[in-house]
Amino acid sequence: MGARKHKPRANTAAQRSGRRSASRRSRTVARRSRFVWGALLASMTLGAGLLVLADPPKGGEHGFSGLAPLADLGSTGSLESVLWTEHGIDHSRWQAIVIHHSASPYETLETLDRKHRQMGLRGLGHHFVIGRGDGLGDGQVASGFRWIKQLPGAHALGPQSDWYNQHAISICLVGDGDRHAFTSAQLARLRQLVSALEEELGLDASRVVLHSAIAPTTDPGWRFPEAWFYEQITPGG
Repeated sequence: MGARKHKPRANTAAQRSGRRSASRRSRTVARRSRFVWGALLASMTLGAGLLVLADPPKGGEHGFSGLAPLADLGSTGSLESVLWTEHGIDHSRWQAIVIHHSASPYETLETLDRKHRQMGLRGLGHHFVIGRGDGLGDGQVASGFRWIKQLPGAHALGPQSDWYNQHAISICLVGDGDRHAFTSAQLARLRQLVSALEEELGLDASRVVLHSAIAPTTDPGWRFPEAWFYEQITPGG
């Protein structure tokens, strides 16, 4: 008879050690994933909570006003339609402008208002919304009740959020600027609206900020053409 052949042992010390290391790595990755998602959820919850604190409930202050797309901002009629309010513009209040995106592909004033109410706010937190053809027309400018009634916004986060909510006009571009570029019509209307507000309120480009400049967020998104935008709203641009 030949010598018996021995099968290799399945569980060598090296293999057991490798499995233990892999198991520890898996547990570490799982813990890190839970931490990252937990931190993200906490930051989102904290952000919504801060906005709620900045937006105490008041009765009877809600509503919408859809404005036709700006045909020619150089005409008096266009300026009046964009800047119209119930009782005039509170020039002493407005000292800055903040640019946002909706982070969603489809929105109207009504859908945004509903989402903001679900967050605990008392309605749409922005003063103006610029559509992209999904819900609101591409480049259509719509004013919310906060602009019409000259009320503080509920839109800014960050260490100076209270000041910006009280004294900054919020303009929201419909769309997700982290995933898709905004349309040429949206950007043209944004430039026109910001220029009109700058002229009306005596502001310059330094008083116009992206939300990402004052808060830990990418809003209005990586694809927002920041350099082009500031060039357009700066005198001589």
